[in-house]
Amino acid sequence: MSKYLTQTRRFSMLCLCFLGVIFRLQAQDLQGLIQLGLAQNTSVEQADLQYKLAVEKVNEAQDIPNTEFGLGYFVIEPETRTGPQVFKASISQMLPWFGSITARENYASSLADAQYESIAIAHRKLVMSISQNYYELWSNASEQRVLQEQLGILERYQTLALTSIEVGQASAVDVLKLQMRENEILEKIEILKQDYLAVQTLINMDLNREKLIAITVTSDLEMPAETSLELDEITNLHPELLQYDKLYESVEQSDQLLAKERAPMIGFGLDYIAIEKRQEYVPDNGKDILMPMVTVSIPIFNSKYKSKSVQNRIQKETYKIQKADKKNNLISILDAAEKSRASARISYKTQTDNLEQAKYAQDILLKSYETGLIDFNDVLDIQELQLKYEISRIEAIRSYYKQQTIINYLTN
Repeated sequence: MSKYLTQTRRFSMLCLCFLGVIFRLQAQDLQGLIQLGLAQNTSVEQADLQYKLAVEKVNEAQDIPNTEFGLGYFVIEPETRTGPQVFKASISQMLPWFGSITARENYASSLADAQYESIAIAHRKLVMSISQNYYELWSNASEQRVLQEQLGILERYQTLALTSIEVGQASAVDVLKLQMRENEILEKIEILKQDYLAVQTLINMDLNREKLIAITVTSDLEMPAETSLELDEITNLHPELLQYDKLYESVEQSDQLLAKERAPMIGFGLDYIAIEKRQEYVPDNGKDILMPMVTVSIPIFNSKYKSKSVQNRIQKETYKIQKADKKNNLISILDAAEKSRASARISYKTQTDNLEQAKYAQDILLKSYETGLIDFNDVLDIQELQLKYEISRIEAIRSYYKQQTIINYLTN
C-alpha cells in the first residue's frame, strides 16, 4: 500500500503539470470543473479501484499451499510387535521452490504497474472531455450573444424602414422581410439553447452529478497571439504507450515465474501412530510410532510449461506490434490536431478581415439607404454576411482550443 501511495503522489504531480497547460488558457470555473471531475468521475474511480485490486493481488501472491492434516482410526487393528495400532494422525506441508514466492510477487507487481497507467489515461481523457465540452458551451453562449446583438440591429432597421415608408422611400415589404429575418434568428437562438443543455448534460455526467445542474460559462476566450511554436511529438512516456511497456515487463516476469514453477516442490510432514499395550510383556510394549517425512513433487510431464513459454514469446511480440500501431495512431491524431489548429488560426484571421469589411460596407449602405439611393435588400445581405463572419470567428476560436486539448492530451 505504501507503494500505491507513492505512485499516487507521483501521478498527482504529473497531472498538475499536465493541467497547468490547459488552465492557463481558461477561466477559473473550468479548472474547478476539472478538479471536481477528477474527484468524482466514475471512470476515474473505476480505474483507481482496478489498480487497488491489482495491488492487493501482490499480497495474494505470498500464499503457500494449504497445510494438510489427517486422522485415521483402525477399524481392524493391525498387530505389531509392540501392540495393535489404534489410530493414525498426520500433518504435511508442501513448500514451493526457493524464490517462487518472490517471482509471483514480482509478476503481480508488474501487472499492477500496467494497471496504474489506466489511471493516468482516465485522468487525461476526462480532462480532455470536460475541456472540449466546455469550449462547446462557450461557443454556444457566444453565438447566442451575437444573435441577440443582431436582433438589436434588426430593431433599428425596422425603425429606419418605418421612417422611410412615411416619406415614400420604402415599402411595407421591407418591414416584413425584417420580421422574417428576426423570426429566423429567434429560431436559431432557441435551438442553441437546447444544444447548450445537451452539452451541459455531458459535462454533468463527467462530474457524476445531476444533469440539470446549471453550468455558466464566464470566460471570454480569444485567439492566442501567433507565435512560432515547434511541433510537438509523441514520447514513449505517454501512458497509452507506457502501458504496453509495463505489459511487456509483466510477460518477462511471467517467464521468470514459469522457470520457478518448473522446479520441484518440497514437502515436510509428520506421522503419528498410537499403539495399544499388549496383555503380555514385550520390550517397548505400547510404544507409539513417530515418523518424520520428506516428499518431493517433480513436474515430469511439463508440456504445459513449454506451451506457456511459447505463449509468452508470442505475447511479447504482440505487445511490441500493438505499441507501434498505437504510436502511429497517436502520431496521426496529433498531426491532424496541429493542422486543424493552424487552420483555425487562418480561418479566424480571414473572418476577422471579412467582418471589418462587412461593417464598413454596412455603414456605406445605411447612409445610401437614408438618402433613398440603395435597395434595402443590399443592407440585409450585408447584415447576413456580418452575422456569418461573427459565427465563423467564434467557431474558429472553439476549434483552436479543442484541438489544443487534443495536443495537450498527447504530448504532456
